[in-house]
Amino acid sequence: MPRVPASKGVPCNAASDRTSMMSRDETNEPHAPRPPPAAAGRLRRLRVSELLGGEREAILEHGGQDYRLRITTNGKLILTK
Repeated sequence: MPRVPASKGVPCNAASDRTSMMSRDETNEPHAPRPPPAAAGRLRRLRVSELLGGEREAILEHGGQDYRLRITTNGKLILTK
């Protein structure tokens, strides 16, 4: 028997429900390759000063898109698309 949502009163399709709840990784959408997991909780640590090479901002490329990482005058980091 099909499920009927209380708010709609219309039978819903289990397959479409599953698709709407799928994460991006479960769909066929293109995305950047996932890096290998860090070894037993040891994440790579980067110093922002080294990453930015002494500058206050840099362009980072991810998934074919450019992102700007910058240090504000208050010393905070901002990442914008």
